[in-house]
This record gives sequence, structure tokens and C-alpha cells, in this order.
Amino acid sequence: MTLSEEDRGEGQGGAAYRRLLEEIRAGRLAAGDRLRETELAERLGVSRTPVREAIRQLEADGLVTHVPRQGASVRGLDYAEVMELYEMRAVLEGTAARLAARAASEIEIDELATLNEELVRAGATPQAYDLNRQFHAALLDAAKNRFLTRSIQGLQKALMILGPTTLTAPERAERAVEEHRAVLDALIARDGVRAEAAMRAHIEAAQRVRVRAVRAKAPPLDDGDML
Repeated sequence: MTLSEEDRGEGQGGAAYRRLLEEIRAGRLAAGDRLRETELAERLGVSRTPVREAIRQLEADGLVTHVPRQGASVRGLDYAEVMELYEMRAVLEGTAARLAARAASEIEIDELATLNEELVRAGATPQAYDLNRQFHAALLDAAKNRFLTRSIQGLQKALMILGPTTLTAPERAERAVEEHRAVLDALIARDGVRAEAAMRAHIEAAQRVRVRAVRAKAPPLDDGDML
């Protein structure tokens, strides 16, 4: 996975950062994986300097931590952190939906509806992640609040540590489409309260799926833990 000419045009450090972000998002770099500069530099086809810059930026984002005697590794999130992240996501994206009900243009609402219909056709495929991301990004754009946008973008980086989207489960992909439609109906009606409630319900549904996945990965309790 060497950097393309387009990647190199944006600066090797920035390009390496973006590629590593994508690997974390896709789950190819998982929580606990070590980030060895030499190995990554060889894989990306760059020197160690841009890789070092990328790792520093990932550390600033809170996605990477330094482990004594081991070096940099992708950090993990515990159960409490997952709950806190989704609680904040529900608040922030619910607010975005409420603001969009007031501020979105008809063109923006039509684009959201188109993206959701494309999500129907995509089903539980890798393309579903991109379409879902575009839907949420378009809704955030429609809210027209730059401070809210920055807050949500910071939160989204932290969520990357959790790995691939919950939409890979067929039943979750179908439910997400219906939840999006509930948000769209509220936007069309210009009902901010209903739009916020629908978006909160959507995020909370994703949270329930994610929490089950986190629990499934947790180590089993021993007899002492159960006392």
C-alpha cells in the first residue's frame, strides 16, 4: 500500500496520516496493534520522518498511545468510554438534526433522501459505510453550524478506534435506513424536535449494537470476579 502521486502532492506526512487513519477506521489497524516506524515506512513507500509525523498527529488525536518499552500502538476504548462517546454523539448529532430542520434547503433534503436510497441498494456491504458517512456529513452540513461541525468531527476520530461500521450486519443496515427515513420525514415537516428525537434514537440503536460487540470481545470473568 504505497502512497499515490495524489497522496504525495499533499505532503508525505499528511498523506501517511490520512492512510493510517483509514486503516484504523477499517479495522486493519486494531486496538493494541503496534505502529513500527520502519515497517510502516516500507509499506507506505516513504521515509521514517513522515511516518513519525503521522504517528504524532494520531497521538494528538487520541488514537495512538505510547506503551513503555514497546513504543506507539493504537489505543483501545473501554466500556465506559464507548458509552460516553455514543452519549455525546447522540447529543451532538441530535442537535445537528434539529438545526437542519430549520436551516436545510430543499436541495439538501433531496440529497439526503438520495443517499438513503443508495444505502438501501448497497445493503450490508462495505459501500454502506461510505454512504452512511456521507448521509451524516450532509446532515451536518445542512445544520450550518461550524462549531458543531468541529465538535462532531473530533468525536468521529475517537469512534474510529472501534473499527468497522455496525452496518455490516444485514438487520442493522435495514434498521438504519428506516431510522434515516424517520429523520428525513421530520426534516421535510420542518419539525426540529422530532428530527432531534429521531436522530437520537438512531444513534442509540447503533450504540446498542456496538456495546454488544464490545462485550463479546471482553475477556471472560473468573470466579473471583463474579463474587
